[in-house]
Amino acid sequence: MDRSTLREMQAPLKQRYRDEPASALTPLHASGSFVDPGITCTVESWAGPVRAGLHPATGGDGGDACSGDMLLQALLACAGVTMRSVATALGIDIRGARLRANGEFDARGTLGVSRDTPVGVRAIQLVAEVDTDADDETLARLAELTERYCVVAQSLAQLPSLRIQRVTVVGE
Repeated sequence: MDRSTLREMQAPLKQRYRDEPASALTPLHASGSFVDPGITCTVESWAGPVRAGLHPATGGDGGDACSGDMLLQALLACAGVTMRSVATALGIDIRGARLRANGEFDARGTLGVSRDTPVGVRAIQLVAEVDTDADDETLARLAELTERYCVVAQSLAQLPSLRIQRVTVVGE
C-alpha cells in the first residue's frame, strides 16, 4: 500500500471521528475458557485456540504459552503494524524489518514470596532492525511516532483502568 492509498482509505474515517467523536470509541475483546485440565486457560485467537499455562519460573513445564510472552507478542504486533502505517504515511520505504520485545518479571511477586516485589512485566524494550535507506533523523521520528500511536504500547505506558469481576457463574 502506498501513501496516497493509505490516506484515501483513512480520510473518511478521520473525518467521521472529527464530526462524531463517539464513533471513534472502538471496542476490543478477548475470550477464554477452562477446557483442559490443569492450571491452563485456553484463549481464542485469530489463529485458533491458544492454551496458556504457568511459566516454568512459577511451576509450569514450558509446554503451554506464557501470558507474559503473549503480552510482548501483542506489543510487537501492534508496534509493527503501527510502524508500517507511519512509515507509509511519511513515505519511508522499508524493505523489511525484524522486531523483538524483551521484558522480565520477578517470580517472587506473582508467587507471593515477597509482598514488596511488584507483580508484572517490567523493563520492556522493543527493538526494530529496519532495512531502509532512511537517515537517522527520519528513523528517530519513525520510532517516536510508532511509540505515540501504538495502542498496546500506550496502554502499557499509561495504565488503563482494570477491574476483574464475577459476572455470572454457570450452575447457580
